[in-house]
Amino acid sequence: MFTAYTADQIRAAEHALMATLPEGTLMLRAATGLAAVCAAALPRVYGSRVALLVGSGDNGGDALYAGADLARRGAAVTAVLAGSRTHEAGLAALLRAGGRATRASGGAGGVRRVVEGADLIVDGLVGIGAAGALREPYAGLAEMAGDAAAPVVAVDVPSGVDASTGRVEGAAVRAAVTVTMGARKTGLLVDPGAARAGRVELIDIGLGPYLPDPDVTALTRASAPGLLPRPGAESDKYRRGVVGIAAGSDLYTGAAVLAVGGALNAGAGMVRYAGPAGPAGQVRARWPEAVVTVLDEPTLDEVGRVQAWVVGPGIGTGPWARELVRRVLATDVPVLVDADGLTLVAQDAAVLRRTAPVLITPHAGELARLTGAARAGIEAAPLRHARAAAAELGVTVLLKGSTTVVAEEGAPARVNVTGTPWLATGGTGDVLSGIAGSLLAQGLGARDAGSLAAYLHGLAGRLAADGAPLTAAGVAETLPTAIRTLYGRAPA
Repeated sequence: MFTAYTADQIRAAEHALMATLPEGTLMLRAATGLAAVCAAALPRVYGSRVALLVGSGDNGGDALYAGADLARRGAAVTAVLAGSRTHEAGLAALLRAGGRATRASGGAGGVRRVVEGADLIVDGLVGIGAAGALREPYAGLAEMAGDAAAPVVAVDVPSGVDASTGRVEGAAVRAAVTVTMGARKTGLLVDPGAARAGRVELIDIGLGPYLPDPDVTALTRASAPGLLPRPGAESDKYRRGVVGIAAGSDLYTGAAVLAVGGALNAGAGMVRYAGPAGPAGQVRARWPEAVVTVLDEPTLDEVGRVQAWVVGPGIGTGPWARELVRRVLATDVPVLVDADGLTLVAQDAAVLRRTAPVLITPHAGELARLTGAARAGIEAAPLRHARAAAAELGVTVLLKGSTTVVAEEGAPARVNVTGTPWLATGGTGDVLSGIAGSLLAQGLGARDAGSLAAYLHGLAGRLAADGAPLTAAGVAETLPTAIRTLYGRAPA
């Protein structure tokens, strides 16, 4: 599992480690790892042109020492010194190795030639402690790097990205690779920062024993299978989990079909569908495995026992749907609320306060209706708003978006690292609800169910898209293949 930390957590760990080491040891460890990644990013080191963008802090020192290493191996290295001060020992090492330095204030034309003529740009402008928009000359250099053809390697975090939150205010570097020291930073896993980080390379500098509990975590291919329920020799369809799906309407029949498909393909032993005649007929035709109950009235009396409910996708927002949501939330089993269900509970969020777990799966607009926060603010800081909503509403929140965040009070938030932009298409959220509901019925807690559902949904999306448009039905149908890949069995 990936773990990530705030800037304050990292700095405290660094200070504790540095107290045990000779001065400068930590920077040399970081620079050695940085130089190795830079060398691998070049077709060959000898004769290559490398531009270092160097600020006043330790990240600038890392870049200078790494540049000295590359210069000793034959690269033509030029440092653009942007800060009011420069790491003197690092600069001396670069100059001794044959590198050169120029001031950012020495003329924009000369600096631009250095940056645009480089085969590789190293971003060492600001470190993890920086917050807010970049000032000049840093902002101009970040934009200059963005205009250049050469790939950018960022030191610790791309300049302009808040290391603790992923927020970007103004100009920011867009890296091909981010070489992060000691531990991942939260801002490298949460958009918009994650989108600017590129591939993240973690350099071990010895921080491990000094790190606290993480700020956020993320499932990986190594850790996700440990959460995935697997049937045993004594399993039957009831022991494998029975999930109820209350979704769809005569207007939105597809929501029912997609949610049921997600639940079935995520491993539920049985899916009980409950809804109006129109979507019920569509579910019967597409998924004969499902047990279908046609609801003439919004009552659950004839549905049968379930171990978790999914309610909301495509049910509408009228009185009939409102009563159905109320009845589902009045049960004593875990409930996932999505889509129209969220619009309805936003009218009285107190119905979410119940003894059994509740997992809600809003996008930014739905969370805005639930909490009163501005949608733009939620999109700019999804981690903060997901955590706040979990605490305010007393539920587990799976906030959908370019970064999917799962937040539950009292536990580190989880972010999802799978997925593809092709998933931004109608119906994929219904599939996600079915997956998560299936995992709730199979016995996972709300945080684990939401996290694993997002992981599988994203992985299935990648496999279904394969670089091309996908459909929500295609994602549901690809789920078994995604699960097989977690167990080391490549798709045929």
